[in-house]
Amino acid sequence: MTDGGARPLAGARVLVTGASGLIGSHLLRVLDGAADIVALSRDPRSADGGARWLACDLAEPGAVARLVNEVRPGVVFHLAGAVRGDRSLDAVEPTLRANLVATVELLEAATRIGCRRIVLSGSLLEEPATGGPRAVPPSPYGASRWAASAYARMFHSLFDAPVVILRPSFAYGPGQERTKLIPHVITGLLEGESPKLSSGERLLDCVYAEDVAHAYVKAASQPEIEGHTIDIGRGVLTSVRAIVETIVEIVGPTVGRPVFGTLPVRPLEQQIEVDVEETARVLGWRATTSLEEGLRRTIGWFRDTRSGARDPLVI
Repeated sequence: MTDGGARPLAGARVLVTGASGLIGSHLLRVLDGAADIVALSRDPRSADGGARWLACDLAEPGAVARLVNEVRPGVVFHLAGAVRGDRSLDAVEPTLRANLVATVELLEAATRIGCRRIVLSGSLLEEPATGGPRAVPPSPYGASRWAASAYARMFHSLFDAPVVILRPSFAYGPGQERTKLIPHVITGLLEGESPKLSSGERLLDCVYAEDVAHAYVKAASQPEIEGHTIDIGRGVLTSVRAIVETIVEIVGPTVGRPVFGTLPVRPLEQQIEVDVEETARVLGWRATTSLEEGLRRTIGWFRDTRSGARDPLVI
């Protein structure tokens, strides 16, 4: 379905932080059976899908460095962090600690043990689209990711750390938390509610989570891409209104209807279309799931989960 299998990582010990999140959970499925996987989450979890789970709070000083030294992975996928889009003072400290400080600690520990590839998650929609001294991140979360990416590039330049940074665009798919746009609309409609939305004018490059997971595997195995920052998306911008209208059509008749214009538009929102040709040239990867197909799969998952036909932890 998607470019990039997990075979190049066969036999490698792989550490996945943020393994219970949207991209992390899909990445575990792609890696299943192809590597010795240690999955990290905040809360303890029983083993499933061939991964060994460890609990770790990245905001605790030194925690992630201790874990890297204990596990001694050959490959690290660093997906964990405090993901929040609010533009508030309350978001500053948790995003600073979980996203920047923890990432720097991980980079140092992984570099010291001789890790052969470190794949970091950036954020295409939150980090400034262009660099320069006057670029302004749109949120504390975006600032923390931007600074973490800068540290990663510094680690590569000064210490030869084998870092690759991926910046996914608007990732979505089965298992995503309900507060995000697409699950918010889907679950609201399935429950007979009328999801409240902003104007619907914002343009998004939506990319299916399983496709993104394959991009991360490619980033762990593609030769001679250390130090690169690579954007991940489909290269197609679609308005929020058009996305929601497609969801309405696929879900079918329901009591509720989406209500546009009831929520304010957040400041400093970015609309960025990925240069898919550049991504394909550097990474050897392209997204293959269309928006309509991805939405059908996502709606099907939420519908099955709600009806009890599917375990909510199974993607």
